[in-house]
Amino acid sequence: MSSNAITLEVIRHSLLAGAEEMARNLCRTAYNTVVYEIHDYGIGLHDANGDVVADAPGIAIFTRGNDHGIKKSIEYLGAENMAPGDVFILNHPYWSSAHTLDPLVFAPIHVDGALIGFSSCRIHVLDLKQKNPGYVLDSVDAYEEGLVFPASRLYRAGEPNDDILNLIRFNSRMPERTIGDIQAQVSACVTGVRRMQEVAAKYGTQELLDAMVAINEHGEKLARLALAKLPKGTWSAEDFVDSDGIDRDTLVKMKATVTITDDEMIVDWTGSAKDVKGPINLPVGQTEALSSLVFKAITTPDSPVVAGNFAPLRVVTEPGSVMHAVHPMPTFTLWTGLLAGEVVLKALAQGMPDRIPACSGGDVSSMMGWGTDPRTGEAWLEATNEAVGFGAHAGGDGEDGIMHLSEPGCRNNPVEVLEMKAPLFIESYGYVPDSGGAGRFRGGVGVNRTYRFEADSTGICLVYKTKSAPWALEDGQEAVPAKIVLDGGTAEERVLQGGTYPRPAGSTLANVTGGGGGYGDPYERDPQRVLDDVIDGFVTREKAAELYGVVIDDTLAVDHTATAERRDARATA
Repeated sequence: MSSNAITLEVIRHSLLAGAEEMARNLCRTAYNTVVYEIHDYGIGLHDANGDVVADAPGIAIFTRGNDHGIKKSIEYLGAENMAPGDVFILNHPYWSSAHTLDPLVFAPIHVDGALIGFSSCRIHVLDLKQKNPGYVLDSVDAYEEGLVFPASRLYRAGEPNDDILNLIRFNSRMPERTIGDIQAQVSACVTGVRRMQEVAAKYGTQELLDAMVAINEHGEKLARLALAKLPKGTWSAEDFVDSDGIDRDTLVKMKATVTITDDEMIVDWTGSAKDVKGPINLPVGQTEALSSLVFKAITTPDSPVVAGNFAPLRVVTEPGSVMHAVHPMPTFTLWTGLLAGEVVLKALAQGMPDRIPACSGGDVSSMMGWGTDPRTGEAWLEATNEAVGFGAHAGGDGEDGIMHLSEPGCRNNPVEVLEMKAPLFIESYGYVPDSGGAGRFRGGVGVNRTYRFEADSTGICLVYKTKSAPWALEDGQEAVPAKIVLDGGTAEERVLQGGTYPRPAGSTLANVTGGGGGYGDPYERDPQRVLDDVIDGFVTREKAAELYGVVIDDTLAVDHTATAERRDARATA
């Protein structure tokens, strides 16, 4: 092992810089706005076992899923069969930790013929012959979900494998953009290979190998020190996905039992729904990844992700359940993995309400549109995820309108980009008053983006928390959940859950996201803070009086006498 701490830190930061350069290279070369605008990617540098030692923040659960996918590929192919210059694509969901449109591209890294690590890049591509354009919400088995590549070579010894590339090209509805995005992944991985090889050349291969061991040992030490400070106990919680996409009237249960001991945190998903027909089932690698995200958040949130951070975490699942899909269970709509993290938080909040926030808007409310653009005559497909309100906590209010906790490195698509790339006009975009849960500390508010379609199109709304309200803590109030509104303000107005909705030219669709839950008794909130919320447009005057007992007069000032009377009346009721 290296005894030079300075060299170790230089190597660690060199690997982090290499991962960031991979991300920049990807964003410069990708065809898909989901990648270069939203940063829907997971990028990592890994040791020879597949354990991540450096990543570039994007979608948090992707990077941990990359570890799982590389390890499964090593089992399948054998490390000895991975040669210099090879680049692989893996999207078999049960190995890759994601659905078929989130392929993992990875490359082995060799020095003097010896395998020393891997570079990885996962993104969302637009089309791999899944049964529906854009997104599949109602598949019933894996065979409806597109082309599957079980750790197949895109490049062999540095040369493109045209058999695989042509298979993709001839089976994609959008071949140029799909191939372009996959080649961007290859470019990112090749960049990672070069950068790790440069580190080995500069400091010595053994020094690099020792440094990667030390990086993960240090990551584990940090996690165990943090674990020792957490309350010990066992807590359970459950929450629900709106539907499985087939039976749209039946909620699907997610249940987590969390145990913290001196040595480990166990997240046990036993009791979650089984025999789920629709495509919301999770590959086990993603269940492990979302559980890792929560563990990281409560133990080592201030340090970069390394595999050692998760050594004290154990995840238990039931094969065949919604949290552990087995072939050929459908897995295309992965929204369970975005909602489930807050089930773990809900359980933990019972043991540490001073450290855990209330539920956020709970969803990555995504609207994807597709059709034919009359301006070009070509097919278009664009999407964006929307911000949600975050849950309030013991230290203050929840944040208003920020990206969901499952994608901390991501952004959403700007208005100008969507209007340029697609026949869409954004009629309005802003916060949703009164959507945050009331409390001594207020939950953050959600947002509303309203689209007008300029041509006949289809809107695919990936929204799966409209039926159950975001939960609150310590006598706070639940928040207002998400909803989809078609043709709002007209005689044809409909308020719906997520789904696939044909949209004729001139029609509108509003994607309205949920707020965060409140924390503490709303009647204990400082009236001045309630007034500030009214002035800022987060709370209406009516709800200020109804929920907080704070009366705001026509001059936008607190009526202290009326407020005291209102609050006293409740106290004596």
